Amino acid sequence: MPTQKAEPTDRFQRESVLLTSPAGRAVTAKVVRAGEGTKFVFLHGLVGLNEHWEEVIRRVEGRLSCTTVELPLLDLTGEDCSIQAVTEMTVQFLERHIDGPSILVGNSFGGHVAAKIALRRSDLVQGLVLAGASGLFERTMVRGAPVRPSRDWLTEKIGELFHDKSRMNKNDVERAHALLSKRAGAKAMVRLSKTARRDNLSGDLCDIVCPTLLIWGRQDIVTPPSAGQGFMDLLPDARIVWIEDCGHAPMIEAPEPFAEALLDFSEEIGED
Repeated sequence: MPTQKAEPTDRFQRESVLLTSPAGRAVTAKVVRAGEGTKFVFLHGLVGLNEHWEEVIRRVEGRLSCTTVELPLLDLTGEDCSIQAVTEMTVQFLERHIDGPSILVGNSFGGHVAAKIALRRSDLVQGLVLAGASGLFERTMVRGAPVRPSRDWLTEKIGELFHDKSRMNKNDVERAHALLSKRAGAKAMVRLSKTARRDNLSGDLCDIVCPTLLIWGRQDIVTPPSAGQGFMDLLPDARIVWIEDCGHAPMIEAPEPFAEALLDFSEEIGED
């Protein structure tokens, strides 16, 4: 199915939303909204940003209502620094700022959060789109990481997320270096990664009742194709779209096929 041509747009509505963490702290989420139609909410990975979804959203905003939510994951501390706490804050956002159930789209850590919400609060979830989601098997970036990672080390590790290294944005390396050069940021990265690995969903996925679309890069080495097939085998109502010559961030590396898959999935759910 053809999608809209990606054109520069100023139609994105940007806002900041105040949430309350499980520990009672104020947490500011950056939110971007665009388009009209079936409601999709996009959740990023550990080092993700709202802008990482923009090329997909520009291709679908004529037919879908898109909301991206960016939480300051590497600023979280204490009991707020866990996949459980991030899930609670995301539920809070959906309850307060999204009218009715939506289709959750999550990459990596964000896909894990989306699946947990579908398990705990099925009333908020019309469908799931999981792209390189953690929750079954993932090769962590933080194992063996230096206390203060250098730019060269981060360039190598972030580069591993992509099959085509030219798709890597140097600004992402600089941002990660700034965050992880601080002890608090590095500590948060390690803690969030550990809580995700300990929260294996293999025994729970059979309880997800909503339709699920899996979008997986064939060359993903973080959550390899075997992880995508694992989700496919365990979810009761799922189908998978494989993207060739693509790594762990298909929304960045292959926005056109990603957008086409979203539009097809939206139509399928509307026919149910």
